[in-house]
Amino acid sequence: MTVVPERDAWKALAALVIGFFMILVDQTIVAVATESFVTGLGATTNQVIWVTSAYLLAYVVPLLFTGRLGDQIGPRTVAIAGLVVFTGASLWCGLAPDIEALIVARVFQGIGAALLTPQSLSVITRVFAPARRGAAMGAWGAVAGIASVVGPILGGVLIDLFDWRWIFFVNIPFGILAVILVWLWVPELGTRSHSYDIPGILMSAVGMFLLVFGIQQGESHGWGATTGALIAAGLLGLAVFLWWQSRIRTEPLVPLRLFRDRNFSIGNFGVSTIGFVTAGTMVPLMFYLQGVKGLSPTQAGLMLLPMAVVAGILAPVVGGLSDRLDPRIFTGVGYFSYAISMFWLALGMDSQSSIPMLLGPIALMGVANGCVWAPTSSTAMRRLDLESAGAGSGVYNTTRQVGAVLGSAAIGALMQARLVAHGDVGQAVADSMFLPAVVVLLGGLATMWFRTGGPVDGQAGEQSVSTAR
Repeated sequence: MTVVPERDAWKALAALVIGFFMILVDQTIVAVATESFVTGLGATTNQVIWVTSAYLLAYVVPLLFTGRLGDQIGPRTVAIAGLVVFTGASLWCGLAPDIEALIVARVFQGIGAALLTPQSLSVITRVFAPARRGAAMGAWGAVAGIASVVGPILGGVLIDLFDWRWIFFVNIPFGILAVILVWLWVPELGTRSHSYDIPGILMSAVGMFLLVFGIQQGESHGWGATTGALIAAGLLGLAVFLWWQSRIRTEPLVPLRLFRDRNFSIGNFGVSTIGFVTAGTMVPLMFYLQGVKGLSPTQAGLMLLPMAVVAGILAPVVGGLSDRLDPRIFTGVGYFSYAISMFWLALGMDSQSSIPMLLGPIALMGVANGCVWAPTSSTAMRRLDLESAGAGSGVYNTTRQVGAVLGSAAIGALMQARLVAHGDVGQAVADSMFLPAVVVLLGGLATMWFRTGGPVDGQAGEQSVSTAR
């Protein structure tokens, strides 16, 4: 462990979370541009969904080994590489002449995001003293919560003031700033060699691609035999991947021993449901606000202002308390608030609904975002030993992104299916909200099983996942 002075540790975290914040904003900022893609680039509904799904898919596939890459050549080096790729791809997105070029550029944005994301949690584990590590992880989680609701607001303002291209151009100055600060503030940390599970990488990539592509094909080409075969092949590929991970004797891509720690297992499931809801609900909600209620991009984005304000107030408070109080207090409030807000929207969204009626569930989503990220992250990661930091960070971020990929694809598919059934966009969007409500409710129930007693980071020596019960 390379614990540095606390002030320097917080500076290192601040440098990394600027890029992390930018990456998470980019997951949701495109949601408010859906109508602009249709009118400006002639995109179909399916292509618009792929603007999000391509980014998420390219983000999730490399995450299982980019954490290890940071351990091997240094998290600062990998973080800077990720920022450079992401910032360059943002310029490419802004200059894209058509929807196909935009989707390809989003793939490279996802690759840059995958290089950067695991480095923040790995650095937290390695530079913060054990007594401060929970607070640092809480801050990381708070940034994630706030970023997820800032995107649509910022996107709406930029589109109305300029055009959709500026939702990507805005990344460039922040990306350059983040590169400079990571270079200056993130210390050089010790490295250790790794072997790479190439078969595992290929199995996970193929399985995830087939699963997501199958779901996407279902919404655009129908749920016939071909679609079913793609989804089944994807699930089989992921099952084979997990079997391979249990058999490999060198360094598996996913060390299954990590899941002996109950908190790590529950935290991974919980964060996957957060990813599912965050990525999956923004596109249908923006379709509804702009397509059904006739709001401009700025007006649609500002509808989420109550969520951003509430989350911005709660997230730092929860982040500071999540290492000292029972995390189930916050996860109970957060996950169940998310579920209630989704059910509320599902029951209240139609062409006749008033705009003020929507503000209640949107504000409740702010309570959810303010409460779920920090305690889920800090509780999941706090018992991992230092040698597992890179692998644990990669797995944790991967499960979050797997949830986001599946949420984006599944809710898009459900919305398209309900649109065919009803012929009414408002009804289709409302029906699609039931799915994330159920998913996040399951995540909240799971976190009620967090283990809250016993050793924590650095007390009586750090508890290794190899001995976690």
